[in-house]
Amino acid sequence: MEGVLSGGRRRGVCYDPVFKKTLGRSASPGKRKGKVMLNKIILMGRLTRDPELRHTGNGTAVTSFSLAVDRDYKSQNGERETDFIDIVAWRSTAEFVHKYFTKGRMAVVEGRLQVRDWTDKDGARRRTTEVVADNVYFGDSKRAVSDSDTPTASGEFTEVSEEEEGELPF
Repeated sequence: MEGVLSGGRRRGVCYDPVFKKTLGRSASPGKRKGKVMLNKIILMGRLTRDPELRHTGNGTAVTSFSLAVDRDYKSQNGERETDFIDIVAWRSTAEFVHKYFTKGRMAVVEGRLQVRDWTDKDGARRRTTEVVADNVYFGDSKRAVSDSDTPTASGEFTEVSEEEEGELPF
């Protein structure tokens, strides 16, 4: 990664091909004691449940949901395995997800991985790994999800009642 990141034209300048921007002199791997780090996750999968919208004590919107994401490879028994990943979205992203997404919709989530420790009701220490969503996009079209506007699978015509027929708009 150092060779790619240190390929800037000016000496000591670091170019990041993932974000397609120059990171500057302080980010150059040769000048820093540590390495350039990145916590970026992009997932595409289906929602396993309807998003839950809550508000914090100061009124900040937060939505949690889970994505079912198929793995790229098949297991030894020939079946494709699925990972179920917890997602948390905040503020306007939370409100957007709650308003437009439902169980079964395909979503693309862009965010970062977060690991946090907490204590449950019984006093036991717990650890949760989740993705904090920065952006959430539609992974399918509304037409593909909507059943009411789509023609029948066989391609046949359906009868329209006289009340629905009305006058043609052209």
